[in-house]
Amino acid sequence: MMKKAMIAAAAAALLAGCTTDPYTGQQKIGNTAMGAGLGAAAGAGLGLLAGGDDRRNALIGAGIGALAGGAIGGYMDQQEAELRGYLQGTGVSVTRNGDQIVLNMPSNVTFATDQDQVIPAFYQTLNAVGLVLKKYNRTFVDINGHTDSTGSAGYNMGLSQRRATSVANYLSTQGVDGRRFAINGFGDTRPIASNATEDGRAQNRRVEIYLSPVT
Repeated sequence: MMKKAMIAAAAAALLAGCTTDPYTGQQKIGNTAMGAGLGAAAGAGLGLLAGGDDRRNALIGAGIGALAGGAIGGYMDQQEAELRGYLQGTGVSVTRNGDQIVLNMPSNVTFATDQDQVIPAFYQTLNAVGLVLKKYNRTFVDINGHTDSTGSAGYNMGLSQRRATSVANYLSTQGVDGRRFAINGFGDTRPIASNATEDGRAQNRRVEIYLSPVT
């Protein structure tokens, strides 16, 4: 699973290098999104470069400075405020946990049932997220996919991975540097509500984006 995540992150980095740009201005993916799949295949050989410290080293090596001391809290405060402003009323929640920001994207506003491609109605939301992520580029972007417990564990794991990758690929088309990404599918292993009810299952079907400072 980790190897797949690393390959996907490398693919996103390739996409970010050839494009320019968690709800305001609309933009179509067009041929760039179609190239995401090809980029993933082309980037397979780079998959082992996307580990924990490797992301930090790659960003610092590219001239993106690390945050330290009191600058961290203020930087994350500003990023959180802008995300809350853009995402108000979209169905995406913004949660702050210390110096980390979490965007929770429920599947009912992100994907069609049992599908792994972002629905066009959600493009505006991801466009807004992309704008903020580009502005605050000294953060890591961990994109995690989750499902409910319906279906087999293997199928759910694959679906969650594909959905997280789709979100990462779209953000790459908006110019977010793919070297910041870690992409993971957790299937039904990390529920946030009971899978015994429809409401609980709906909460468990989600993509979460964790934003952490580069320190």
